[in-house]
Amino acid sequence: MARAPSAGGDEREGVRLTNLDDPLFEGAKATKRDLVDYLDGVAGRLLPVLRDRALSVIRVHRGQEAFMQKNLPTYAPEWIERVSSWAESSKREVTYALCNDRRALLWFANQRAVEYHPALTTAATPDRVTHLVLDLDPPDADSFPMAVRAAYLVRQALADAAFEGAAKTSGAKGVHVFVPIAGGAPVEEAAAATRAIAARAERLDPSLATTAFMKEDRGGRVFVDATRVGAATVVAAYSPRLRAGTPVSFPVGWDELDRVAPGDFTVHTALPLLGKRDPWVANMPPAQPLPPALVEEGRAIPSGRVQAMHEGRRRSRARRA
Repeated sequence: MARAPSAGGDEREGVRLTNLDDPLFEGAKATKRDLVDYLDGVAGRLLPVLRDRALSVIRVHRGQEAFMQKNLPTYAPEWIERVSSWAESSKREVTYALCNDRRALLWFANQRAVEYHPALTTAATPDRVTHLVLDLDPPDADSFPMAVRAAYLVRQALADAAFEGAAKTSGAKGVHVFVPIAGGAPVEEAAAATRAIAARAERLDPSLATTAFMKEDRGGRVFVDATRVGAATVVAAYSPRLRAGTPVSFPVGWDELDRVAPGDFTVHTALPLLGKRDPWVANMPPAQPLPPALVEEGRAIPSGRVQAMHEGRRRSRARRA
């Protein structure tokens, strides 16, 4: 149990907590204390989602712009577990934190780490993806109901492939669908299967859903993002978001998804709504083997980034012609 906070500071699990009454960020409607208390209260549900996965966080210093931190700072305590891997994007070795216990989570909270983005692979098996992820991204902040409808398309596409997934609000404007894979899957196979599911969802209602990677090609439709694979991360279930009101990415059952809004779940409301429940665990289906036919179907579909690169080059040539 968390200790009752003092007026200015606190210490929990040997972690000194400071400036707890400072506003978290502009528009947060929350203090740093609210962040710490929420993360501490949800630790038993959040830590299993983060455990043994390379962690990136989004931090916000007082009066400064938020930033994503991948590399664990040199001043981080030695007792925080870590793993190093080569980052192709930055061409350097990156040392990621493994947020495996309450003490590490409290340390990150005191560092004003608001968002928690774990890898889709574990440190022990970095070449195997544990979940397929479909990110339903609607065209604007007021289009959450569109994202929900697109999520139901994904659910139907999964059912057609004898698959099941669990849904959560992204905490921003969209919905995430996670599909657990038995034994994990090689990154390339997971990527292909995810593309196939996205394409199937798009075909179910092309007036609502699109796999177009370039925003100008989406035509006001929901982007079924199949690119959350490999080195990509996805905000964790129960993680706060750096958005107005400090919402939380919250697991929601399929029968409830069309009756909620992202703002229903915040650092102030999420814990009372949860009670003793862990809906992310309760809603997650058993891990399923990846069907080879779905992988082969997806191999014939170029990744969204590759399609966008070729289309960008084509448009550039057309402008020069």
